[in-house]
Amino acid sequence: MPINLSGLANLVDTNCLLTDHDSLQHYGKDWTNYYPVAPLAIVFPKTTEQVQAVVLWAKQNQVAIVPSGGRTGLSGGATATNGEIVLGLDKMNKILDFNAATKSLDCQAGVITEQIQQFAQEQGLYYPVDFASSGSSQIGGNIATNAGGIKVIKYGMTRNWVQGLTVVTGAGEVLKLNKGLVKNATGYDLRHLFIGSEGTLGIITEATLGLCRPPQNLTVLLLAIPSLESLMPLLAAFQKQLDLTAYEFFSQQALDKVMTAHQMPAPVSEPSSYYCLLEFDAVSDKELETALEIFERNMELGHILDGAISQSQQQAEDLWKYREYISETIAHYQPYKNDIAVTPEKITEFLTRVDAIVAKDYPEFEVIWFGHIGDGNLHLNILKPEQLDSADFVKQCEQVSPKIFAVLQELDGTISAEHGVGLLKKPYLGYSRSEAEIALMKAIKNSFDPNGIMNPGKLL
Repeated sequence: MPINLSGLANLVDTNCLLTDHDSLQHYGKDWTNYYPVAPLAIVFPKTTEQVQAVVLWAKQNQVAIVPSGGRTGLSGGATATNGEIVLGLDKMNKILDFNAATKSLDCQAGVITEQIQQFAQEQGLYYPVDFASSGSSQIGGNIATNAGGIKVIKYGMTRNWVQGLTVVTGAGEVLKLNKGLVKNATGYDLRHLFIGSEGTLGIITEATLGLCRPPQNLTVLLLAIPSLESLMPLLAAFQKQLDLTAYEFFSQQALDKVMTAHQMPAPVSEPSSYYCLLEFDAVSDKELETALEIFERNMELGHILDGAISQSQQQAEDLWKYREYISETIAHYQPYKNDIAVTPEKITEFLTRVDAIVAKDYPEFEVIWFGHIGDGNLHLNILKPEQLDSADFVKQCEQVSPKIFAVLQELDGTISAEHGVGLLKKPYLGYSRSEAEIALMKAIKNSFDPNGIMNPGKLL
C-alpha cells in the first residue's frame, strides 16, 4: 500500500521534503557507490522536536529511516536501498553555545566539521579531530561512526571529545545524555552507545564537544624508508623523545598517483618503496634539534634513506598534501577499501602477511597502501581496472577479504578502524566481534529501536 507523505510534509518546514529523482539519488547514498539507491523521500528537520515528530511518524507508518549527514562515509552506512525515508541533518547546522570556562561548545548535528575547527580557532582553541573530508562531513556523522583521522596518536578518536549528546531513539524518545558533565558516576553512560552506533539506535541531534589549547609550531618530517621493517623502530625512536601529533604511512604507488594528478614535485631526492610522515609540536629549538638528531641516527642505522623537514607553516601544509591528497586522488578509480587495524606493535607482521596475500590474489589489480600507522590503522585500497564491471570487481575483492580478515582475527585486529561497518563490512563482523558480543549488540539495538526502523540492515 503506497505511503501518504502529506502527513510527513506537515511535520517539517516548507520545502523540507523532497521526492524528485535527482534528490533521491543524491541524498540516498554515501561515497561507497556500490549499492542500489531507492529511498522513498528525503526530509530535512530543523530541530530536535521535528526529528522526534518524523521518527514517531515513521514508527506509526512502519517506514524505516536512514540518517544522513555529509554522506562522506565509505561503508554504505548512509545508503537507502529499500524505500526508506532519508533524514538529512543538513539544516540543523547551528553552533548553539560556547563556554570559555569549560572550553566546550554546543552544536546541532549538521554542523560541518571544518566549521567547528574554525570556530574553535576563533576562540583561541582547537578541535583536534581531523581528516580529509572535514570540509564536508557533519559532526553528527562523525559521532555516529566515531571518526578518527590523522591526529589520533595524540588526541584520540571523536569519542574522546564528546561531552554530551541529545538523541532521538528509534522509539521516538528524546534523551539528553551526560549533559556536558566532566564527572558523572550515575551508572551506564548511554552517550557512548550512540558514539559509533551508525544510526542504528536513533538520531543524534545535538552535541557538546570539548576543545583544547592549540598546538604551537607544528613541524612535519617526511621520510623515505627502505622497508616496512623500519616503520616501528622509527615510531619508537621519535615517540621516545618527542610528543608526536601524527605518524602516517604511504607507498610509492600512492605518492606517484598524487604527484601525477596534482603536478607536484617529488618530496625527497631519494625515492623509495615506502614513506612515513610525522608531525610534532616544536615549541622551541630543542625539539627541532632532537628531531634532527633522531633523523641522523636512524639514517646511520639504515632506517631512513632520505627526508624533508618543514621550515614554515606553509611548508608543513605542502608536505601534508602528499598524504592528504591520496584519498581524493584515487577516488575516481572506485577503490575497494579495507579500513583495518591492529595494535601498533603488530603492524610490521600484519603488513608483511597481508602484502603477500594481496600480491598473490590481486596480481592484475593496482594496490595502494596508506594509513595512520601510529595508531595501527591501515587503508588498503584496491583500484578497479577501467574495463572491469563494478559488480564483478567487488565480487573479486570480496573473495579475498576473508583471507585478510582471518589474519586480522589471529592478530586481534579489527575489520573497521574508523569507517564503520555499514553494509560493506556487515558480513565480516564476526572476525572482530564474538557471538556473545553480537548478541548483546542486537539486544541493545532492540531496546532503543524496538520496531527496527533505525537504519535497518546496517552494522547488524
